[in-house]
Amino acid sequence: MTQLADANAYGKTNGEPNIQVDLKERKWGKQIADPTEKQFLEGPRSKLAEFFSALQIFREIIVGFRQFHDIAPCVTAFGSARIKEGDPYYELARTTAHRIASMGVTVMTGGGPGIMEAANRGAREAGGLSLGANIILPFEQTPNPYLDEYIDFKYFFVRKLMLTKYSCAFLIFPGGFGTLDEVFEILTLIQTGKVENFPVIIMGTDYWRRMGSFIEDSLLKHQMIEPEDIERLVLTDDPDHAAHCVGEALVKQFGYTWREVEKGEVEPGEKVDA
Repeated sequence: MTQLADANAYGKTNGEPNIQVDLKERKWGKQIADPTEKQFLEGPRSKLAEFFSALQIFREIIVGFRQFHDIAPCVTAFGSARIKEGDPYYELARTTAHRIASMGVTVMTGGGPGIMEAANRGAREAGGLSLGANIILPFEQTPNPYLDEYIDFKYFFVRKLMLTKYSCAFLIFPGGFGTLDEVFEILTLIQTGKVENFPVIIMGTDYWRRMGSFIEDSLLKHQMIEPEDIERLVLTDDPDHAAHCVGEALVKQFGYTWREVEKGEVEPGEKVDA
């Protein structure tokens, strides 16, 4: 496993990200409790303090842009960290990621356990590129052992930007508040036209059935949303169906042919301008 860069750690000599990190000497995601983001969100501060916060945020964004630039096409998988190996949803995530990675598509997650581990594991087992975008928290986390590379982020919204920006499709597996936040933010981006032609694939029909009913029976019925707002929303338990939806996005967004997709001839970094 290689850490691409800690978005807050730079090399000693030339300002470049320090990408050589011995994971035996560094506990992934473990930091002394840092009040920086909490203070940032508490309200107005001095103009100087806000300026330095903006610099920190910009630095994280630049590191993410530089390190993830050549990973496209990519699919991001969201889901709970609490699901264990052997759970049907763990196996569903593993199988789906394996199927998608076999097409040459990069799989990105938050890098932790549960669904994230399952998706990274499936991608690794298929010989695909398996990435993680970690959020630094004031308590120890353990990286799942199926990551090829990862980046640490201090700010949640910068991490979320990276998980969204480089993906041509989103896999939503069972999860809690964090997963709900992620899926509805993506749907909001689609509704407002900020993201187009990117399928949102909801995996686990039984788990999400009531959410689907709520969207149709409340939001749509009361005209809080339009039918086209959810036309990219796919609810399925079939990894092959999910892979087909990703394949459609590759053809439409990246210019691949179905032959390339079906034969696994999609290569990270191709079809993307330098």
